[in-house]
Parts: sequence; structure tokens; C-alpha cells
Amino acid sequence: MNDSRNMILAIVLSAIVLFGWTYIAEQWFPTANPPSTKVVDGKQVPVAKPQADPTADAPVQIRSRQAVLGETPRIRIETPRLQGSINLRGARIDDLVLTSHREGLSRSSPPIRLLSPAGAPGAYFASFGWSGEGLAVPGPDTVWQASGTRLSPGSPVTLSWTSPQGQRFGIKLSVDDGYMFTAEQSVANAGTGAVAARPYSLVSRASASADPDSWTTHVGPVGVFNDAANYDWDYDDLAESGDQRFSTRGGWLGFSDQYWLTAIVPDQRSNVDASFRRGPRGSFQADFTTEPTIVPPGRAVRTTSRFFAGAKEVQLLDRYQDGGIARFDKAIDWGWFEWFMKPIFALLNWLFAAIGNFGVAIICLTLIVRALMFPIAQKQFKSMAGMRVLQPKMKALQERYRDDKPKLQQEMLKLYQEEKVNPMAGCLPILIQIPIFYALYKVLLLAVEMRHQPFALWIKDLSAPDPLTPVNLFGFLDFTPPVFLAIGILPILLGITMWLQFRLNPAPMDPVQKQVFAIMPWVLMFVMAPFAAGLQLYWVTNNILTIAQQKWLYSRTPGMKDPVPA
Repeated sequence: MNDSRNMILAIVLSAIVLFGWTYIAEQWFPTANPPSTKVVDGKQVPVAKPQADPTADAPVQIRSRQAVLGETPRIRIETPRLQGSINLRGARIDDLVLTSHREGLSRSSPPIRLLSPAGAPGAYFASFGWSGEGLAVPGPDTVWQASGTRLSPGSPVTLSWTSPQGQRFGIKLSVDDGYMFTAEQSVANAGTGAVAARPYSLVSRASASADPDSWTTHVGPVGVFNDAANYDWDYDDLAESGDQRFSTRGGWLGFSDQYWLTAIVPDQRSNVDASFRRGPRGSFQADFTTEPTIVPPGRAVRTTSRFFAGAKEVQLLDRYQDGGIARFDKAIDWGWFEWFMKPIFALLNWLFAAIGNFGVAIICLTLIVRALMFPIAQKQFKSMAGMRVLQPKMKALQERYRDDKPKLQQEMLKLYQEEKVNPMAGCLPILIQIPIFYALYKVLLLAVEMRHQPFALWIKDLSAPDPLTPVNLFGFLDFTPPVFLAIGILPILLGITMWLQFRLNPAPMDPVQKQVFAIMPWVLMFVMAPFAAGLQLYWVTNNILTIAQQKWLYSRTPGMKDPVPA
């Protein structure tokens, strides 16, 4: 009767863990990127990436991108990482693709499109302009004159327009070999009276990002104001609470996707008014303006701002931060444990650069962690040996004080002190592994350097779940199992290796605990199935190394294999 009750209790607890974690993960901990491949008839094929609805609250009729691009005069953008064009009508950077990153795994997959012109699907653009008093300023329909036909690193282009009153406006645009544009805005007053000009920069997108926003991954408005990062607002907040305004010295603001970022950056020595806004038709805008400047007749004023549009590559973000942009590395929301996660990423990225395969780099990271933890593991094993010797005495105490739980706890504690055994010592390696495991989880989730990185065989994307599952006979059955049932090969190996690891541990005396340990590997197999394959690879490798280490330690302590004396 007791055994049946214990088994039922263990199953209930396991079910709570399994289904409770599924709910928590959906709300707070996104498990992995959407699958990048699926198996059909035993062959892997790419999976199309979900896109945001380009027609949501569209201000104008949506037309093809090529049709919209062909309607306006343009300047080509060509850099090692970017291709696109600048719209001379409105002086907008509104056509941009990231040539180093593709939408899918297929070689024919198009590059990531970040910016699109107004009127096209997924409209998203940056603009520079002026507001003012006593002067006519260029607007969104103004057609600018350009000094060249191509913008590339080392080859800037100057846009110019002269108002009827004689003020000459200029925007000198340059771009580096990364993702940063520089805009030097100028106003030369050839009129007869003084004018007040106030330059602005903005980035606008027609709809919210298709990437999920969660407690661990911020997607949406982001910025640094007065040297402090702000992740407090998302698209729904702007829709419900209205515009958000900030006064800041320097800093930056824009919109963050999971891997991509657009950000406008004022002069870091200037005081600016910044805001996030939601348009009446559902668009979103980040903008800033500087203080108005009086321009006397015959004089000119200049101000410089920057615009980032690209992938959140860690080394590039750090480079721009070192170049003077305050806390630009905060474009990646590493969270509270950034001090630990960035070194883990740096080590993993260094291993990848040296080895050339991220899967092998993860295995090497696991080896390094296990080597550093080897002395702790020895102490754990010593504690296990001590607990094994104490089991007969502990069982006698449990029999003696079965009806007096407080007395039993006192006697057990006294026994531990007399024998100099710490029952919690075995938990230390697990506690140390938690921050490393969480750091790797965040790296796989946030680092664009890990996106679409293959390992070997069927693992084509370590940032997505293992696609090969026996549930649909490895793709030969024409159905896609739900996420919590799509148990891949790596999660199965995780469950098996954890079961073998538990088998090597001394059996717990508590029957409920014993039943939970017996079921837990298979519960975790389901729990880990939706997570990134890279995380599963780390855990499987760690389990195999733990088993090997336990085997080696058992060989040095043969008595540990003997049955516990009654």
C-alpha cells in the first residue's frame, strides 16, 4: 500500500513539474528559437520564419517593395555588411538588408531585411530633419539633391536642399564597415533675418516585432538615458499608456528585436528630449530633438548624430561603446547576471573561433567547467561515501523516532555533526552548474553569433530545438507533434544519461524521494525537449562526464559498490 501511494505521489509531483514548467516557460522563459528545420520523409528541410503582419494598421495601401522603391530617386548603400538605398524624397534610410545574416538555413534563403520604405510590407525607416520658427524646413515629401550616387565606407554622400527664404540645409551621410551611419546636419542661413532651427532624428516602424517579448528577453523600445539602460516599455505599454518622454544627456534609443537593433544616437555631450510614440494607425516611433539654435544671417550651425541598423554582434556593440556611445552594449538585455554571462559568451566565442564548430565549442566548454569543478566533485563523492556508511544508523533513528519528527531531526543533525558529514555537500556541484547553465541558455537565446550555427549530422541549428524525433518516426509520418511531445534524439540521450547517473548514486532512504529520482530523468526529458539543441548538448555532455568521473571514483573506492550493511 505504501509503495503504491509513494508511486502515485511521485507521478503527481512529476506531472506538476512537467505541465507547470510548460506554462511557466511560455510566460517567462522562452525555450528556444522557432525550429529552423523539420524532417520530412527522413530529410531535413528549412522552416519558413514567421513574420509580423505587414498590413496591421497600415497607413497606406500596401504595395510590393520593388514598386515602392522604383517610385523615388535613390542612392545605393554598399558596405561589407549592408546593402540597400537612401530615399532622396524625405532623406530617409528606408531600404536595408543585412548581407551577413539570412532568414533561414538554405543557401537560397534571402538576407535579413531590416528596413523597408513606407507603403511596402514591414515599413521601417530612419529620418533626419528640422523643426523651427521663422523658416521653411524640409519635410517628408522634400526631394533632396545628392553629391553622389553611392554611399560606402570612406565615400560619404551629402544631401542638400535650399528653402525659398535662402536657408541651405545639408545632411552629410557616412557609413562604416559595421552597422553605423553618421549624419552631420547643417543649416546655413543666407536669408536676411535670424532663424531658430531644431534638428531631430527618428526611427519609425509600421508594426511591432514578430519576436516574442518575455521576462528574460526584451523586445521593443529600448534606450539608455542619463547613463542608465531602460527596458521598462514594450509595444503594448505604448499602446495602452501613450507616449513616453525622457530628458537625457547623450545616450541613445530605438527598437530591439531578438537579434537586430535600430538606434538613433545623439551627440553624447548634448542635452536632448527623447520619446517613444505610438502613431494613430499603429506605427511606433523613437525620436530625439536637440535644443533650438539661433542662426544669424550669414552663419551656419552643425550637429552630428548617428544611426545604428544591424545585428547585435557583441564585439561590434563593444567597439561602438568604446568609441563613445554610452552603454551601447546594453542593446543586449543580458539581465542581472551580465557580469557572469558575458565571460561565458567570450569563452565560448573564443573556442568557436579556435575550433570552427559551435557544437564542439560547447563540448569543450563543458570539459573546462568539469575540470574546474573536479575538486568539488571529489568532496561530493566523499560526502556520498560518508552518507552511505551512515545509512544503517539513519535507518535505526527513523525506526526509533518514527512518531516524533522534531526529535528525529535533532538526532539526525547530531549524527551528522558527530560523523562530520554534510548532507548538503552533494548539492554544491548542482548549485554551481545553475548559473553556468542559465548563462548558456541566455547566450543561445540572445547571441546572434549562435544563430543558425550547426553542430553535426542532423543538428543544423544549435539555437533551435533538436528536430529529429521518433514521435513522428523521424519525419516519415506526415504530422508535426506539439512542442512538449516533440522529443528529439538529444533530449532522449539527456534522459538516459541522467538515469544512468542517478543509478550510480546511493539510493535515497526516503521512498518518496526514491520514486521521484526514478521518474525525474524522464520528466526532464520532456521538459528539455523544446530548449535549444546547444543547451541539450551541454547537459548530455555534462552527464556523460559525470558518469565517467563517478566510475573512476568508484574504481578508487571499491567499497562504495558493496551493499549497504543492515
